[in-house]
Amino acid sequence: MRAKILSTGSYIPERVITNFDLEKMVDTSDEWITERTGIKERRIVADNQATSDLAYEASINALKKAGLTSQDIDLIIVATVTPDMLVPSAACILQMKLGASKAVAFDINGACTGFIYALSVAEKFIRTGAAKRALVVGAETLSRFTDWTDRSICVLLADGAGAVILEGTKKDEGIKVIDIFSDGNMWDFIHMPAGGSKMPVDETVLKKRLNFIKMRGNETFKVAVKTLEEVVVATLQKGGIESSQLNLLVPHQANIRIIQAMAKRLSLPMEKVMVNIDKYGNTSAASIPIALDEANESGKIKKGDNVMLAAFGAGLTWGAALIKW
Repeated sequence: MRAKILSTGSYIPERVITNFDLEKMVDTSDEWITERTGIKERRIVADNQATSDLAYEASINALKKAGLTSQDIDLIIVATVTPDMLVPSAACILQMKLGASKAVAFDINGACTGFIYALSVAEKFIRTGAAKRALVVGAETLSRFTDWTDRSICVLLADGAGAVILEGTKKDEGIKVIDIFSDGNMWDFIHMPAGGSKMPVDETVLKKRLNFIKMRGNETFKVAVKTLEEVVVATLQKGGIESSQLNLLVPHQANIRIIQAMAKRLSLPMEKVMVNIDKYGNTSAASIPIALDEANESGKIKKGDNVMLAAFGAGLTWGAALIKW
């Protein structure tokens, strides 16, 4: 038994912040942002939207495409680092909004690798028969945790949600290989100092702006390129195929230079790499399912294609999935 992606869905907030908008907010320029990151604009949630709202829209989109209702789902996993609140999980709130009364729901925090982490868990449920159909969502409202005075961070992060529905299959299709990894020794490369049990938010935290995401950009870039190449190569080997046999690579949309460097190391032409970072920025756990849905809807993926998902994020975490569509 394998887990097959039955449908994809996504939701992008309406509000757009361009690089030219950021020029008015911090000391930066459209040219600098584009050259360093590949981002031209990003989407930001409305004041009345939370992560579960984005997850709901993406989930409804995926359910409609699959011809299913929420009652057909028995597992809901939401990958996010920006839940509506610490308790309860965004997944339980999503379950309520969907009316998915037959499902069990929980969150996973794998940062930018979160969607692959969640997909890995759901795949095990499907493969062992513990679940019949799973809804896996990556959703983030990173703008709420972005320091808009920090030009190294505010040019990168954005909001959005993507979803897939999994079900079992005995055919030669679906998830062939999926692996996830972590190394907590580099936890401080990307982190948010305050807001948890170690440093609750108080006046001092707010004054020092410790309730926002921090990142050591240069160190993260170097580790990301090397690690992503290694995990993709290892996943290809386990799947018994060469990189030349990949039809599409769907990487986490963190930085165009990381994506290009990874493609070069794999000798993979950029036309075989899904890139939408220019439109949406870095949406963390949402970036891969958003890109996957866009690729699926635009016809970039066809039945029988070999599709690779790969991500790297805070933790540090990383992972990859090889899928026969």
